[in-house]
Amino acid sequence: MNLLHLFDHSLIGRAGEAALEFAGRTFAFGDIEARGNRMAHALARRGLRKGDRVGVYLANCVETIDLFLACAKLGAIFVPANVLYRERELSHILSDAEPALFVDAATLPELAREAAAMPDTRPAAHVDGDDPAAIVYTSGTTGTSKGAVLTHNNLAANGVNITAAWRITGDDRLLLPLPLFHVHGLGNGLHAWLISGCRMRLLERFDHRTVAQEFASFRPTVFFGVPAMYVRLLDLDASIGDGARLFVCGSAPLAAQALEDFEKRFGHRILERYGMTEALMIASNPYYGERRAGTVGVPMPGVTIKVCDKAGRAVPDGEEGELYVSGPNVFPGYWRRADATAAALSNGWFRTGDIGVRSADGYITLAGRASDLIISGGFNIYPREIEEFLLEQTGVREAAVAGVADRVRGEVPVAYVVADDTFDEAAVEARCREAFASFKVPRKFVRMDALPRTALGKVQKGLLPK
Repeated sequence: MNLLHLFDHSLIGRAGEAALEFAGRTFAFGDIEARGNRMAHALARRGLRKGDRVGVYLANCVETIDLFLACAKLGAIFVPANVLYRERELSHILSDAEPALFVDAATLPELAREAAAMPDTRPAAHVDGDDPAAIVYTSGTTGTSKGAVLTHNNLAANGVNITAAWRITGDDRLLLPLPLFHVHGLGNGLHAWLISGCRMRLLERFDHRTVAQEFASFRPTVFFGVPAMYVRLLDLDASIGDGARLFVCGSAPLAAQALEDFEKRFGHRILERYGMTEALMIASNPYYGERRAGTVGVPMPGVTIKVCDKAGRAVPDGEEGELYVSGPNVFPGYWRRADATAAALSNGWFRTGDIGVRSADGYITLAGRASDLIISGGFNIYPREIEEFLLEQTGVREAAVAGVADRVRGEVPVAYVVADDTFDEAAVEARCREAFASFKVPRKFVRMDALPRTALGKVQKGLLPK
């Protein structure tokens, strides 16, 4: 089977039922099916075939869904890019994935007009479950973005898991503010919607100034968000919890205090879960049973987690180690990166790079990261990428970037620099804004006489002033 066999329960089986709300418009599942078919014909007319990559650089919109479904129907590979990325970041993705077509806000209108003129019959294409459905780029510790290949089977297993584990049905109403270029929005939100046949209201973005109105008018039963969103929701009227049954949080750790405050204010205990681009959903607190603060719950159905020492040997419960994961959710490898694939996958196990501990009753607690990854508002930031850029700037002799706690975003990047008198902080910050997505720009620059280092010269980021 491929993804369409699961989606067809909704696209065909519920064709006449309301499926999607976006920007004041409502679409039935039959409309979504027809739009995806027409887009697939438009792509085929442009010469796209099975295995070709389609780069998509769009904010949330119905056309993003059209393109994803069109790729699934043709056997093409959907390659989303973060809309906050700038030329420096996009250029690497484009050169690495080599998409046959790149769609952004400037090129979309013409493509949409072509699609509108196409027949709405589904194109004939043979797509297997092990065929790639998407390549989602995730930064590496070296600062070089790697494309995680996600197959139809990966996404299907994940979609079925979350739909069953979180009891999402056709009676639900899903409010989704998450970006579809991220696996949280794409792999969880989009797939839960299409597999369950629920009604979804897709937002272009999360806006704390208007989200209360979205809750009041749509009255969702299910909401997917990241910690930064939940911190913002705490400032809103308690009525947003009316009619809801499930609030899910992921992409970054949620502070235990925020979980407790949310339950007191809205009467709902947030369900925390744990996932990665390369393995989608790995663990989740249970729908029924204890949603234990500070933990990410237990492994998803069919998923196995072992906690290992540096030699890859399993350690007893209660001891910290690196989390290794296996299951149908685990990706087959990185696009054109045999070296990175070999380092990440070993004998059927994926090395997450995350440090954690398992309790005697199976709950996983994340204790930190093997790398110095910063997660800000649900987005991954690898300091090496920013550090290398800073070292290119006039006057900068040494540079280190570390995460500093932030109430709303969880963490934000701060740059520590050793520089001479030619260093111009304002100019360097401006160049960072030109080069990087806004969430990667250091929130401040701290001048230092020297960076704290080990005897072997490695920067001791734990000793940097916070």
